[in-house]
Amino acid sequence: MLGLMRGYIRAVDAVNHRVGRMAMYLLFVLMGILLWSSISKTFFLPSLWTLEMAQFVMVGYYILGGPYAVQMGSHVRMDLLYGGWSLRRKAWFDLFTVCILIVYLLVLLYGAIVSTAYSLGYWKDAPISYLFGVLVGAEEVGRLERSSSAWRPYMWPIKAVMILGFVLMLLQCLSEFCKDVLRLHGEDMGAPADAL
Repeated sequence: MLGLMRGYIRAVDAVNHRVGRMAMYLLFVLMGILLWSSISKTFFLPSLWTLEMAQFVMVGYYILGGPYAVQMGSHVRMDLLYGGWSLRRKAWFDLFTVCILIVYLLVLLYGAIVSTAYSLGYWKDAPISYLFGVLVGAEEVGRLERSSSAWRPYMWPIKAVMILGFVLMLLQCLSEFCKDVLRLHGEDMGAPADAL
């Protein structure tokens, strides 16, 4: 069982490490979009797409970078009491808090799936039935959701990114849960490569 946990930790951490490192470059994409926005407003006609596209890129940066931040231990933590605790006490506390986080992420994932299904169109009675409607060949009833802005982009791509980000965060939280279990058994998976 512990060997299975070690393998899971290595696999999930490797995926989230790569996705997080790629997500970091979205900040440069965001800066490019905002730079173009200010140039086009100053010298040309203002672009309709820049503000909303900047928001979409920022969502991708934040959502896809979250699991990497958890993996690296870079998220905000109140160290007033936690910092002085023993590794064993920290592991017990982290086990408890990661369980609460997993429940919260499951609720967010459900909401993201329903919202994405809604943005792709209704099938039968509920937005969630879209995902199952495709599998059984149900008839499309709704339309693809678009933003209410002047640019009117489709909303499903950014909502699909949210689903991916929440799934990766769930996998990373399960990895952190396994790391805490291993710490309680006297093992440590080691510090992340960037933390050294």
